[in-house]
Amino acid sequence: MTTSHPGGTGTLGAHTVARIGYGAMQRRGSAGDAIALLRRAAELGVNHIDTASFYAEGEVNRTIRAALSPYPEDLVLVSKVGAAHVPGAAIPLTAAQKPHELRAAVEKDLSQLGVEQVAVVNLRRMDLGPGVVAEGDQVVPLDDQLAEMIALRNEGKIGAIGISNVDLPMLEQAVPAGIVCVQNAYNLLDRRREGMLGYCAEHGIAWVPYFPLGSAFPGFPKVADNDVVRRLATETGSTPAQVGLAWLLAHSPNILPIPGTGSIAHLEENLAAGNLTLSDAQMADLDAVPGAGLSDGDGVEAFLDESR
Repeated sequence: MTTSHPGGTGTLGAHTVARIGYGAMQRRGSAGDAIALLRRAAELGVNHIDTASFYAEGEVNRTIRAALSPYPEDLVLVSKVGAAHVPGAAIPLTAAQKPHELRAAVEKDLSQLGVEQVAVVNLRRMDLGPGVVAEGDQVVPLDDQLAEMIALRNEGKIGAIGISNVDLPMLEQAVPAGIVCVQNAYNLLDRRREGMLGYCAEHGIAWVPYFPLGSAFPGFPKVADNDVVRRLATETGSTPAQVGLAWLLAHSPNILPIPGTGSIAHLEENLAAGNLTLSDAQMADLDAVPGAGLSDGDGVEAFLDESR
């Protein structure tokens, strides 16, 4: 197995990880294809895999276990709680924000992944739309959720706590709990959370962007469709997606993108972005892309978007 780390290394809590990880939500096709993809990711040095028990009703977790268990010592499995799978629904997810539901999701992770501890678990808040938004008794105070997450950490069931889909005031409220990473929508064309990114860099918190290359979801244009990105891809002999990922890696050292794909070829392309060095002039061109200077406002996630 290779000892290289795509994109170099970054810090995720107490762990050193390859800066380009893998978001497993998109694993598709047959079980054999998904297993082959995960094993190829590990061969290429990926040691940060993002998953959740509500992805495909636990099938993603079980596939990770089938592909990679017994797990390499340096593999960091990161999960997410705050939602539950709803089979057959148009959007097969519902909010699961109550403390006992967070605990139940962690227990599912432990069982499905076959581990005694999940290295990092992200608390996915549902205050911001569109997509699934908490309503009624699913509107739970953040402090109540963090108390449960801290209890799970104290019990050794999770190693560290992350948080997802939050604004800066909520992050500041959560930081005393020992937050090690933030998952928010962010990419070259959507820097509405730039202020939060800077805050995280100053406080040693990893920034793990979802939609790192944009999305077909309304309001999240695809980075690969941008004219400047496409021009620089031609100049550098790379793909537009690689330019978008290379920009993220160069923009701030605490950014740890987790692009997802169901294709080994696309996986290899994404990881090769770690070898692409953009010149100062090229970075300046990208920084000046129209729409990049957005204010630090609301970022949102659509769990089902295929371009995560």
